[in-house]
Amino acid sequence: MHVDDWSFYAGKPVLITGGCGFIGSNLALSLVAAGARVTLLDSMIPDYGGNLHNIAPIAEHVRLNISDLRDPHATEYLVRDQEVIFNLAGQVSHIDSMRDPVTDLEINAKAQLKLLETCRRVNPGARIVLTGTRQIYGRPRYTPVDEEHPVEPVDVNGVNCVAGEWYHLLYHKVYGLPAVILRLTNTYGPRQLLKHNRQGFIGWFVRLVCEDREIQIYGDGGQQRDLNYVSDVVRAILLAGQNERAVGRVYNLAGDTPISLKDLTEAMIRIAGRGRYTLVPWPEEKKRIDIGSIWCSYARIKEELGWQPLVGLEEGLEKTFKYYTNNLEKYLGPVDI
Repeated sequence: MHVDDWSFYAGKPVLITGGCGFIGSNLALSLVAAGARVTLLDSMIPDYGGNLHNIAPIAEHVRLNISDLRDPHATEYLVRDQEVIFNLAGQVSHIDSMRDPVTDLEINAKAQLKLLETCRRVNPGARIVLTGTRQIYGRPRYTPVDEEHPVEPVDVNGVNCVAGEWYHLLYHKVYGLPAVILRLTNTYGPRQLLKHNRQGFIGWFVRLVCEDREIQIYGDGGQQRDLNYVSDVVRAILLAGQNERAVGRVYNLAGDTPISLKDLTEAMIRIAGRGRYTLVPWPEEKKRIDIGSIWCSYARIKEELGWQPLVGLEEGLEKTFKYYTNNLEKYLGPVDI
């Protein structure tokens, strides 16, 4: 049986940017359980996934600061004396990045640079773990995609995420800031944003299944993806935060086996016992930035940090639908597609 040891974090002051969001809140739960002194920064911008219900089980055990990573004064106050900074805040919608590219630039690039410059001035020893995205690879030249694959983003979000990554790596090389980059694949599970479909397809598909509505799959549904259950992603983030070997490194996360969107949807419907789907033509704005089938290799992080996914798709989907069956109303907003 696999047992993780997070005693490294006991008593340590840590900051999570985007701490009320999907991955940030799940990370906070694990850190509180490990005995860390947890501070959360979240702007609570309605469309970005921050949700106070996400941290309800630990609300009395964390310090929450509702502010924006773009505010340098708040950021300087919050990063002082932190030993580990888990940098999860970001604008993750590819569609929104094309509709409002300047805001995406401000959040995913400019704010990242401000954070690093602040750390350089007031807390240069803090370990910084940035959660990036495999979207920066663009359309894959080969699969599985490893960390040596060319970086060729297909949308504004990808370009700005590349810049955010490279700022972290540059500040490590030039100033010695101990930064680590994780490139996440499709993450799913409890506490995910379900209000709209602009932060990836999985949360939206989960909502439609929960509400027994029809899922529309673009094209023939044959495009393949790999997925990680959120607890596996949290494990990777925690490993990156405590392992000296990770400093200055870039790691892909990935699932064990890619699955087509059609097969994934059928599995969701079967496990939830409701929902349906239909195949529809591609909308032009989404077809222009679609990257086709893509899945990644996690060989590097397995070799260097000992990480691999532990939660299979069936188990992960069962846990996901169980959570939303009991909490769905906490995640619903106006239908906005």
